[in-house]
Amino acid sequence: MTTKEPAKKPKNYILLTGKDDAAFCQRVSDKMDAGYELYGSPSISISLFRVRVSQALVLKKKSAAKRAKK
Repeated sequence: MTTKEPAKKPKNYILLTGKDDAAFCQRVSDKMDAGYELYGSPSISISLFRVRVSQALVLKKKSAAKRAKK
């Protein structure tokens, strides 16, 4: 017998951080494809030999018309 884990509800807000590279850009793109939208401007921090970037995203709200169809 297998037990199913309950489906995880997506978070309304996420902050992605990482190196400024193609992999980070892909992570942001993947979240946007999953229904998130950019929230604010990206940020960059530089300390000695490390460059880190971050981007906040929020889950898009469903319109009233879409909710009514369910």
